[in-house]
Amino acid sequence: MESLIAAVREQEEAARFLAWPGDFDLDRGDHVEEVHLASGAALEGFAGDGAGGTFFFCGEGGEECSILYADSEGGAALVAIGLAELVRLLLVVPWWRDCQAFTDEESRELEAEYLEDMPDLAARRDRAAAALGLGLPGQAEVLARLREVGLDPL
Repeated sequence: MESLIAAVREQEEAARFLAWPGDFDLDRGDHVEEVHLASGAALEGFAGDGAGGTFFFCGEGGEECSILYADSEGGAALVAIGLAELVRLLLVVPWWRDCQAFTDEESRELEAEYLEDMPDLAARRDRAAAALGLGLPGQAEVLARLREVGLDPL
């Protein structure tokens, strides 16, 4: 089975959507400051965003392991279990960083703002998901999972 990272790199439509509005760049895996877990588990930076945040694989397991997001201000949280879950988050709710309560209502308000600038957002998202062979859950499910994962201990 091909890695999802390789698929993103090969699928231009998916890479473009993940770059924006997903704000996810596979060429930005280095974090400005040292990040470590209290458990001592290894962290591997594999992608970043335009604001200096970094996505890390936690521990062993590659694309299937927990994913930590560390922002440039010193905050960090688990955001997904496995790369496929992270990519679904970025496809369905690319504005997740702006959601404070991770509610469906809040997300829909942010979605409306994005749609003003990108009326073709849903079509682009669907093409990106299809190119990667990913089915997409609804916003409420993605946000509930983000809340659930964020409560898991590191």
